[in-house]
Amino acid sequence: MRELLSIAKAETFLGVLPAMANRHGLITGATGTGKTVTLRVLAEAFSEIGVPVVMADVKGDLSGLAAAGSDDAKINERARQLGVDEFSYRGFPVLFWDLYGERGHPIRTTISDMGPLLLSRVLNLNETQSGVLNLAFRVADDNGLLLLDFKDLRAIVQYVGDHASELKTQYGNVSSASVGAIQRNLLALESQDAERFFGEPALNLEDLMQTDASGAGCINILAAERLVQSPTLYATFLLWLLAELFDRLPEVGDVSKPKLVFFFDEAHLLFDDAPDALMDKIEQVVRLIRSKGVGVYFVTQNPIDIPDRVLGQLGNRVQHALRAFTPKDQKAIRAAAETFRINPKLDVSSAISELAVGEALVSFLDDLGQPTVVERAKILPPRSRLKPLSDAERTEVIGASVLAGTYDEPVDRESAYEILRARATEAAVLTAQVGRPAASRRTDTVLEAFAKTAARSMAKSISNQLVRGVLGSLLGQGTGRRR
Repeated sequence: MRELLSIAKAETFLGVLPAMANRHGLITGATGTGKTVTLRVLAEAFSEIGVPVVMADVKGDLSGLAAAGSDDAKINERARQLGVDEFSYRGFPVLFWDLYGERGHPIRTTISDMGPLLLSRVLNLNETQSGVLNLAFRVADDNGLLLLDFKDLRAIVQYVGDHASELKTQYGNVSSASVGAIQRNLLALESQDAERFFGEPALNLEDLMQTDASGAGCINILAAERLVQSPTLYATFLLWLLAELFDRLPEVGDVSKPKLVFFFDEAHLLFDDAPDALMDKIEQVVRLIRSKGVGVYFVTQNPIDIPDRVLGQLGNRVQHALRAFTPKDQKAIRAAAETFRINPKLDVSSAISELAVGEALVSFLDDLGQPTVVERAKILPPRSRLKPLSDAERTEVIGASVLAGTYDEPVDRESAYEILRARATEAAVLTAQVGRPAASRRTDTVLEAFAKTAARSMAKSISNQLVRGVLGSLLGQGTGRRR
C-alpha cells in the first residue's frame, strides 16, 4: 500500500496518509472552483488501495467514475506539468444506488431503523409532537410490534391517538392535536414518494463495503439529483446511514487504512435548523466513528457552514477559491483562513480569493496526527471519465452488479399495520355479535391485549431483541435486516 494518497502538488506531492484518513476531512470552495474534481481524485485514490467509498451525486456528474477517461489533451498536459509518472486512465468499480429505485439499486430502511429522532426532523415536528412520536415508538417496542413501512407508522400513531386515555397511566398524555399534526405531515412526506424509502428488504451495510476481484474498493454512488430537492430528507437519510455505520460496526482502533470513507456533499444541509439534541448526536457520531474505521469527509462551500464543534474534528483540509464580493464574503474568507495551520510564507486570506480553478489550499495530517502547514497546490487530474455515463451505460453497470436483483422487489410481511388491523377487525366482529361496544365487555386490559399481539408478532422471531442505538435506530434482527 502506498504511504501517501497523492491529491495535489506544490513543490512536492501532497495528500492523505491512509492511516490518518479516518480522522475525517473537509472540501470547501465556491461553485465551479473544482470541489467535484477533488472529490473524484480522493475517491479514486481510496478505491485504488482497497477502501470502499460512499458518496451522493447531487449534480449527476459522478457516474463517469465507472469508466476510464479518454485521451484528453488538457488532462495529459496537467499530468505532465505536475510530474505524475506513468499516468494512465482507468475506470473504477461502481455500485449505483437510488432511493427512488430509478437510477440504481433501490435503497431502503425501515421505520424502526430510522428511529423517532430522525423522523421527527424529516416530519418537521415540534417538541410536543416529537414526544408523541417517541411515545408511539415506545408502545410498539414494548409490545414487539414491528415498524417497517409507512403503513406501520401511520397505524401505530392512529392506535395511540385512539387509545390515548387507556395508555395515559403508563406512557403519559397524548395530545390529539399532535397526533393529527403527525398524520398530516406523514401525508405530506408521502406525497414526495418518501414511502418508497421505508420497507424491506432493508439495506445491508456490508453491501456498501465491498471490493472487486482485483481488490479495489467499490465506489457507492447515491443518485441524489432528485433527492436533494427535498433537502431535509436528503440530509436526514445520509445522517441515518452514518449513524447505522456507527451503531453496527465493531471497534477497530487505529487502522492502517479506513474500512470505509463517507463523503457528505452539500453538508450545510445537515446542520441547517438542526435542533440541539440532534446536533449533540451528530457531534458524537463524527467524534467516535473514526474508532470504527470510518472516515467522514464533508463537502460544502465554506468552512463556516460546519459548526465549530464538528469542524475541529476534520483534520484533512482542501480549500478551493472563495469570492469576496461583500463584507460578509470577506469575513467568511478570514474565517476560512483561520482554520489552517499558519504558513509564514503564505498570505492565506489573499490566496483564497486568488486561487484558479483546480488550485487549492491544502493541509493534511502528518504521521503524528498533526495538521501540516497550509500550502497552495494544484489538484491532480482524475483518471476516470469526466463525462457522465449514458443511460444505456448506466443500465449496463447496474445489470452487471453483484447486487442485481437483491433489492429490486419490496417485501411486505406481517408487522404493526397488519396486526393492529386484525385486532380492529376482531373488535368490530365482537361488537356486531354482542350488540354493544366491545370495550364494555372486554375483560383484558389494554396491556394484556397488547401482550397477546406481541406474542403473535414475536413468535416468528422469538430471540429478537429491540435495542436503541445512538440516533434511536433499532439494533438486532427485529427490523428484518439481512445478516
